[in-house]
Amino acid sequence: MDGAAELVFCVNGRKVIEKNVDPETMLLPYLRKKLQLTGTKYGCGGGGCGACTVMISRYNPITKRIRHYPANACLLPICSLHGAAVTTVEGVGSTKARIHPVQERIAKCHGTQCGFCTPGMVMSIYTLLRNHPEPTLDQLTDALGGNLCRCTGYRPIIDACKTFCKTSGCCQSKENGVCCLDQGINELPEFEEGNKTSPKLFSEEEFLPLDPTQELIFPPELMIMAEKQPQRTRVFVGDRMTWISPVTLKELLEAKVKYPQAPIVMGNTSVGPEVRFKGAFHPVIISPECIEELSVVNHADDGLTLGAGLSLAQVKEILKTQTYHALLKHLGTLAGCQIRNMASLGGHIVSRHLDSDLNPLLAVGNCTLNLLSKVNLLFLPPFLSEEPGGAVLKMTILYDWEFVSAFRQAQRQQNALAIVNSGMRVFFGEGGGIIRELSIAYGGVGPTTICAKNSCQKLIGRPWNEEMLDAACRLILDEVSLPGWAPGGKVEFKRTLLISFFFKFYLKVSQILKTMDPVRYPGLADKYESALEDLHSRNHWGTSKYQVGNPKQLPQDPIGRPIMHLSGIKHTTGEAIYCDDMPVLDGELFLAFVTSSRAHAEIVSIDLSEALSLPGVVDIVTEEDLRGVNSFGLFGEPEKLLETQEVSCVGQLVCAVVADSEVQAKRAAKRVKIVYQDLEPVILTIEEAIRHHSFFQGERKLEYGNVDEAFKVVDQILEGEIHMGGQEHFYMETQSMLAVPKGEDQEMDVYVSSQFPKYIQDIVAATLKVPANKIMCHVKRVGGAFGGKVTKTGIMAAITPSPHLLHGCPVRCILERGEDMLITGGRHPYLGKYKAGFMNDGRILALDVEHYCNGGSTLDESLFVIEIGLLKVDNAYKFPNLRFRGWACRTNLPSNTALRGFGFPQSGLITENCITEVAAKCGLSPEKVRMMNMYKEIDQTPYKQEIDATNLIQCWKECMATSSYSLRKVAVEKFNSENYWKKKGLAMVPLKFPVGVLSTAAAQAAALVHIYLDGSVLVTHGGIEMGQGVHTKMIQVASRELRMPMSNVHLRGTSTETVPNANVSGGSLVADLNGLAVKDACQTLLKRLEPIISKNPKGTWKDWAQAAFDESISLSATGYFRGYESHMNWETGEGHPFEYFVFGAACSEVEIDCLTGAHKNIRTDIVMDIGHSINPALDVGQIEGAFIQGMGLYTIEELKYSPQGVLYTRGPDQYKIPAVSDVPTELHVSFLPPSQNSNTLYSSKGLGEPGVFLGCSVFFAIHDAVRAARQERGLLGPLKLDSPLTPEKIRMACEDKFTKMIPRDEPGSYVPWNIPV
Repeated sequence: MDGAAELVFCVNGRKVIEKNVDPETMLLPYLRKKLQLTGTKYGCGGGGCGACTVMISRYNPITKRIRHYPANACLLPICSLHGAAVTTVEGVGSTKARIHPVQERIAKCHGTQCGFCTPGMVMSIYTLLRNHPEPTLDQLTDALGGNLCRCTGYRPIIDACKTFCKTSGCCQSKENGVCCLDQGINELPEFEEGNKTSPKLFSEEEFLPLDPTQELIFPPELMIMAEKQPQRTRVFVGDRMTWISPVTLKELLEAKVKYPQAPIVMGNTSVGPEVRFKGAFHPVIISPECIEELSVVNHADDGLTLGAGLSLAQVKEILKTQTYHALLKHLGTLAGCQIRNMASLGGHIVSRHLDSDLNPLLAVGNCTLNLLSKVNLLFLPPFLSEEPGGAVLKMTILYDWEFVSAFRQAQRQQNALAIVNSGMRVFFGEGGGIIRELSIAYGGVGPTTICAKNSCQKLIGRPWNEEMLDAACRLILDEVSLPGWAPGGKVEFKRTLLISFFFKFYLKVSQILKTMDPVRYPGLADKYESALEDLHSRNHWGTSKYQVGNPKQLPQDPIGRPIMHLSGIKHTTGEAIYCDDMPVLDGELFLAFVTSSRAHAEIVSIDLSEALSLPGVVDIVTEEDLRGVNSFGLFGEPEKLLETQEVSCVGQLVCAVVADSEVQAKRAAKRVKIVYQDLEPVILTIEEAIRHHSFFQGERKLEYGNVDEAFKVVDQILEGEIHMGGQEHFYMETQSMLAVPKGEDQEMDVYVSSQFPKYIQDIVAATLKVPANKIMCHVKRVGGAFGGKVTKTGIMAAITPSPHLLHGCPVRCILERGEDMLITGGRHPYLGKYKAGFMNDGRILALDVEHYCNGGSTLDESLFVIEIGLLKVDNAYKFPNLRFRGWACRTNLPSNTALRGFGFPQSGLITENCITEVAAKCGLSPEKVRMMNMYKEIDQTPYKQEIDATNLIQCWKECMATSSYSLRKVAVEKFNSENYWKKKGLAMVPLKFPVGVLSTAAAQAAALVHIYLDGSVLVTHGGIEMGQGVHTKMIQVASRELRMPMSNVHLRGTSTETVPNANVSGGSLVADLNGLAVKDACQTLLKRLEPIISKNPKGTWKDWAQAAFDESISLSATGYFRGYESHMNWETGEGHPFEYFVFGAACSEVEIDCLTGAHKNIRTDIVMDIGHSINPALDVGQIEGAFIQGMGLYTIEELKYSPQGVLYTRGPDQYKIPAVSDVPTELHVSFLPPSQNSNTLYSSKGLGEPGVFLGCSVFFAIHDAVRAARQERGLLGPLKLDSPLTPEKIRMACEDKFTKMIPRDEPGSYVPWNIPV
């Protein structure tokens, strides 16, 4: 083997030569820090979110073909890129040269909000188009399967991508042989005459055409290098690691013998995450990606031979031409497109992951794995006890009377590790239906793939019938045993899936046997056949109906028009700058936090010596370094910045390491040794907090009418409770900050991804002991926030600049995804208890509700969340007598905080659940009971504020009509009567979302507007751009008020230097409040300039500005809005806390699989009363994005804590937010025509938060489907379903003979893996 080699590859067509490459370097930091290509983003570091997607192109000199594939730059070692061409978003197109059609269409179809995920989306679609210039919709959704977006809800991204398909406007699902676009099919009724709506938010005709001839070519130099240069082993040597790339099997075996512990790495999708997240370290890595034999594909009569070096995506393409349906099906849902293109077949097999999707199937499918060792060639099954040098997999062709199937169930449809998966095979010999061979293997239920050999052996010779099925289920449960404490939890669910999968296999084989020999095999009952069908899965389509502007409106007036997000193009080209995209400054240091590993403990000692001894470590910040300023209170109760005495949760900040690089800082942080003495009690759950009476302050209470008297006169009384889990913000840009000392007068600039620059300014100034006027906080844009970038961001921002006191250097701090999820908390878990008194006709006369929220270890915003939850708990209903009480629980979890919706998604669900139970008791539909109890026209809320509910009723009726609720209800009932193992559910919920912040002072806003002498305008205001498009709306406001084109107006960002004392951006009010301030400033300027303009009415803004300057008229003005009148008296329970109400309704239909708990969102219709829309495109985006986030909250997003208070779910691998496959197949959003004028900005309404709650329409649709399943099985008692309604809860609620068959552990007889908090 040669010495240290030279690494040669290309990035965006430019040659890169690295002579001293470090094998530990991944492509992502190399692109961002070394090449300054910051368009590729860090989202999770584990290949789970797609933010770092790039295109890799490789030339094969033997086939003379170029392969383009998407890859996650965060997992790609640069040493693996020799001879490859890398294309990043900057290489696709830019505003400086030309933008690519993909970039243009995603931006103009409004497919960006915060924009942080957008470069990854662009790269996934761009790579697809390089391979398939006219893709199908299936290829398109498959390509986006590995990319997550938290803002948009995916629908506009799908719309943009559809424009490249051959049939862009069609859902590609011809039901009854008729296209959906034909008149009358899936057609939504128009609004009333005179209120015509515009059908499109963008114009396809204007788009640049896709021209494949204009793409970057594969660099000829790399082609020549591949053709001419002799292949030789490359060795790259770093400080700690050596990378060996052999080019022949002989060299590979020699390297493996020499370094037997060295892992063989192809795509780094298995070793990479272990190194990053589990602390694994390998001094030597062997990477045989250039060995031709490992990419062999050989078709023979007896089977198919595949090289172990083929990627899973290549295997998928090969299998499409074969008959390996079961394997192909698994490959379609396994991971995302990027990982499938990186991960190798051999790597997947030999990694032996417990949840491997392919190994159970390969184990039963008579596949052989040919292993090469130094001594000889071995033929082994896939579950080998040693790691091979080289491997080839041989798959045999199936015989007649031989059947193989695969099954899997995961938390999410796509790009999610299986909870349980299985491969099953049966062989009947020459017919006869007698089992000759049987193989069953499972993944997810043991340390590796488990084969049920004994069960299969005992079933050989038996006929394929019901008696065999029953025996098989009992044998499998006996052999494949799971202890109650098994890692991953969900034990009873997993046990049920073991036999549910076998039942599906039994049905499938029975069905095929019937087609082969109808006389001998009677086949299935019609009601059972649906068990074998995949859940309803058509391609996505949707409509948005918005208001058309006033015909009298001037054409240049932008208000009310669907204008693209003004950063949209920059989002798609990667030119939009986020905090960590700012260039590294001279002398810059990096700060990494050390956090507590115990939930409640005294810190006995902290040993910093080993961490300080590491090279590059400059300092470690402890409580002493904060010079006595170690706490700061934003909401009354001060919170400590660093805790060095007694920790009260896992993830509490203890100290911070400062080093000259991110790698060294994070490495050193792991070397800080802390000795703890555990303390009692450890309170984690709401129930434990109630038992220990552990609350923040006293109860909050709201009463109306006389509850106790009302309970005496009602027909029935019902008591119930519902538990609701928390939610992670999962903003795509993790917490980021950069503190830059100015060098004089103790001045400092702090660049931070925050919703509250004033708070950052105040807390940093207090910590550094300087006046606030020395600290300026700047926020250009935020890559998503949702309430999570306020309190904890301030605490971390206060600690970040502290090293500058000693070292005078800029300091940067960027949290990794796992750290972020651990430290920052999220939405409060809730326990709701209710007692309802009602009449037999469904009228609720009395309601007594108790709310408990899990606040975590510090107060944060928990009390405020409880208050808002109580004020909004009535949702859309008039309860004549009610008593609402709420408590914020103090527990030993990281402090929970604000999250979009702020208490209402929890309190609203409790109320809706109560109504659903009342309806069941009365024998009525929930929709009928909802309508009966709804506010009617002018009324009064429980806190005595007047409400006009006309538009609430209008939204409800409109939603009933547009969703064809009555017709579809009948269709759902018919489907359910005909299908035993699949059920559909339909539910509709109303929405009344009060908007306001309970205080006039908290709603004030200011703006600053300058007119320059060339006639251009600069606007600044106190709101933060975090994806909602507030800057775009502010420019629309300035354009209207100053009567000038939007292109004349610019907005640089938000800064405490230009607008002081700005309130937090949140509560759906950012555009409203700041818009009124911008409007005020513009009107002030226009009033000053009226005399000038009247003298020269045909002049330009340049003329008027110069004339004003010549006459000494100021061209700068501040604008101010003092806030809406708002007050609430908790003593009397009365007030006027809110300015207005947003009304809406949503109807959702789902289909569930009763055997697995899977569900599919078939259709959702949303109708919203949004006042007069300022920008319909942005407003639709807010509603859809909030709805999908809410849908995730109520169905799949599940936080898991250990019994010791450790958060398990610390990244997209464990915590599942909705992906593109989870979007309802049909999603229709429409606005009510504007009806009421108000004193808000142009009579608009804030829409950032209300839509989250509408996600519970999916929860109640699933509830409806589960109830239908239970009724058919004779289970007529109360149905208690908690949130989130995961596959586990759905399956276990659909009780049947299989759930009764499984063994169950006595509570208290074991320590569970996780606990509900």
